[in-house]
Amino acid sequence: MQLDMAADELKSVLNRLRRAQGQIAGVIRMIEEGRDCEDVVTQLAAASRALDRAGFSIIATGLEQCLAEEAQSPTDKDRMRARLEKLFLSLA
Repeated sequence: MQLDMAADELKSVLNRLRRAQGQIAGVIRMIEEGRDCEDVVTQLAAASRALDRAGFSIIATGLEQCLAEEAQSPTDKDRMRARLEKLFLSLA
């Protein structure tokens, strides 16, 4: 299944990933500087949320595309359901 996202969806996902990238760089800097543990964990949690939201957006787009394609046989539907379930669980 190839991901085909609309320009606005793609921009939103990329912004979230860039935000997470910056937050992770901030966490690394904070650890190197010996910053307060609570501040580090707060920043790490923010990065994790940004990654989760980007991942869920990508999965939602994939699900939407799969439903639009409508698998032709029950076997295809079962296989697609298993793949989507695996994707959701990978973010859990």
